[in-house]
Amino acid sequence: MKKLFVLVLALVLACSMTAFAGEGADADYSGYTIRIYSNSNSTERTTWLINEARDAGFTISIDDNAVISGDTAAVQAANENKDGDLIFGLNETRWGQIIDGAYENLKLVDWTPSWADKVGSYKYDGKAYGIVIQNVLMLYRTDELGTNGEELHFEHWADVVNSGYKWYRQNKVGGTTNANINSAILYAFTDPESPAGGISLDGWKTLWKFCAEGVSGGDDYKYGFDPLNKGDVAISEFYSSALYGKIDAAAEGSDVPLVGTLEPENWNLVDIADGTYYIAEYIGILDKEGRSEEETEAVKAFCEWFGSADLQAAWAEEFDTVPCNEDAVALYYGDDIPPIYLLNNFALNTVPGTDMTYAAYVGAHSAEWTNILTNLGFFWTDATAPAEPDWESLDWATLTQSAGE
Repeated sequence: MKKLFVLVLALVLACSMTAFAGEGADADYSGYTIRIYSNSNSTERTTWLINEARDAGFTISIDDNAVISGDTAAVQAANENKDGDLIFGLNETRWGQIIDGAYENLKLVDWTPSWADKVGSYKYDGKAYGIVIQNVLMLYRTDELGTNGEELHFEHWADVVNSGYKWYRQNKVGGTTNANINSAILYAFTDPESPAGGISLDGWKTLWKFCAEGVSGGDDYKYGFDPLNKGDVAISEFYSSALYGKIDAAAEGSDVPLVGTLEPENWNLVDIADGTYYIAEYIGILDKEGRSEEETEAVKAFCEWFGSADLQAAWAEEFDTVPCNEDAVALYYGDDIPPIYLLNNFALNTVPGTDMTYAAYVGAHSAEWTNILTNLGFFWTDATAPAEPDWESLDWATLTQSAGE
């Protein structure tokens, strides 16, 4: 079915691009180079997008993740360089900060695309609109290199530290996926009254144990798919949008690869009662000083094109994503949405004692969490854990501040 879809979609895109370019001289925006900042910028994504945009009449400039890696780096580069036309990717936390004015040089143009009513609640009206839904997953091997047939059922993500199996943990502070793994683990420990960034002491102890007893693989493993695929761990974490493509190519990187893409043979999702932590990636237009009205129209036209059902369905086909645009979902997936996107989304649950969703709670405390992780030395790169902090004597008022404050 998907192969037929690919052929049909290719024809649809070809026709839509021809129509786009045929609207007259104003439809060819290739004379202006649109500068893009994004953390959704693997080499494959950037190459594909540059080529598709060129065919649609746009010229774009976007760095891949060898130059800019992670949401923090993307936002900081855009803020410092002041040459960006738009940002796409990131997550609700970062978008909330941009919209609230946390970055001096990042202001958004008022803009409403034609597909604004197709993305549900994934929008900041007039400012930024959802492109892709992402979540983090906890996976495990079911063969002799994993649980040997035992099914894993957890109440919370944090239960992995008492699972009895070897698990992967990331090895640095920063990056969207790393932050989402932390957010998933800390979900069970919210405490609005806690001076430790709104997380109970048990939460930080648990996250420390996750790091101390987990396997990072150092710089050899940027994300958690490879250690699971090679059999180095029984349990791992990975982001949803690349999973199926990785499994399709698993044999290229392992003698004992994961087998079975949509029908797993030697792996599965950990059944976690809470569900998982979803984010949405958005797109927004930056208010770039000195850009003419005609150039701004080119940027708006690109965003209109990029978020359209046809293009987002093509992006979904190419990169295993689920679009925010419901028409794109229907066009590509129909009623056959992958199970990894049907898990409960606890990012939208209200945090007890507050009127905030967990996604908003994460946004409100993310800076404090980053400072705690940095100041206490989480995510060491070798296998030797440093001495565990004396939790009862910590000065949280200091630890929640950045090192320079």
